[in-house]
Amino acid sequence: MSRYTKNDIYKLVDEEDVEFIRMQFCDILGKPKNIAVTVSQLDKILDNQCIFDVTPAAGFETSTGLAVLHPDLDTFQTYPWRPQTGKVARMYCDIYDADGNPWEGDPRLVLRRVMKKADEMGLSFDIRPDQEFFLFHTDDEGRPTTHTHEYAGCFDVSPLDLAENVRRDIILTLEEMNLEVVKSHHEVSPAQHEIDIAGGRADRVADEVMTFRMVVKTISQKHGLYATFLPKPIQNVNGSALSLHIECTDALGKNLFAGDGPDGLSEMGGQFLAGVLKHLKGITLLTNPIVNSYKRLTPGFGAPTHISWSDNLADKESVIHLLRRGNSTEIELRNPDGVCNPYLAFAAILEAGMDGIRNEMTPPPKADLTGKDPYDILPESINDAIDDYQSDPLIREVLGEEVYKHYLNEKMKEWKEFRAVVTNWELNKYLGIY
Repeated sequence: MSRYTKNDIYKLVDEEDVEFIRMQFCDILGKPKNIAVTVSQLDKILDNQCIFDVTPAAGFETSTGLAVLHPDLDTFQTYPWRPQTGKVARMYCDIYDADGNPWEGDPRLVLRRVMKKADEMGLSFDIRPDQEFFLFHTDDEGRPTTHTHEYAGCFDVSPLDLAENVRRDIILTLEEMNLEVVKSHHEVSPAQHEIDIAGGRADRVADEVMTFRMVVKTISQKHGLYATFLPKPIQNVNGSALSLHIECTDALGKNLFAGDGPDGLSEMGGQFLAGVLKHLKGITLLTNPIVNSYKRLTPGFGAPTHISWSDNLADKESVIHLLRRGNSTEIELRNPDGVCNPYLAFAAILEAGMDGIRNEMTPPPKADLTGKDPYDILPESINDAIDDYQSDPLIREVLGEEVYKHYLNEKMKEWKEFRAVVTNWELNKYLGIY
């Protein structure tokens, strides 16, 4: 059931003294986009008449080049960092074509289709994201650098943690935007931080991940810092992840992953886990979408590399951790990073798990920490991930032809560009020898 009606929006705009409204959406690469309108256009946008040329956005093509934004009224929110008179509000939007049909290239639609399948199976999926990021200085012209004055480590406090106040202001702003913050702390690497928000229904959490990124970047900028979710901005230190804690419940709120078997998983939980592991290679291009993502997924820096699962948090190589917590039992997927499109990544992960349930898949034994058992590994480069993406028919099925094709084209273009670059490593390694 919707939280807000049109009349509620009119009332909120009046009470909050809103002057501008951002109609937000997300392109297939996970970049936030928006059309800004003044409050004088409120009647039109609430009647789904916000029409625009969508072709400049990555992967967005319609038969006419026109798209229509349908605002999700329940996502109405004012920006607390904007002026308190003539405020700015936002609403996330669904994208329709000029004929009034949901546009198949809309990432939000992709996730909604998967959530509908889950509803039909009597399943409700919640996701809780743990989000890591770096805070760096900017240069004299305001451009981002990878420089920092601090050398704090995991769980350190001030004065070692120089950004404690920045993190506090980010958290207060998130809470003003109705995102519940569970915990926060300095992470392992210098200038690296983690803030965890409460879980919720996967489609709503995807919206919240987009909000989270905007808040982190905006508040950091106000402190003269640049926030980046780049997975590996500095070599030889731990990179940043977007770990996803996944729960599954039925209509009565019973945790369907919890069980009394030897591994603490229910039969359905094992099937879900098996499905994710089976399709993980094909999904990786969505969860780890850029060239830099694969600099993080290397041994020795706390990121997973093995397509295996474990209930031991000390096992840093396994991609899945099982967290046994009775009616809060959850599966943690550890390989995603913070530059992914959350709508597409969540959709593919949940569809993979449901494929495991539908086909009653059996999970492999949990990881052998002695290292004796061989495991398949995650893709080692974006090129490997592109191949795996194309080899798994489930990926095309869950994304739909429109998104599948455009996403693949963008990633192939990115790999081609990277292959043509001569890096400093190559010059340092070879120039004085050959």
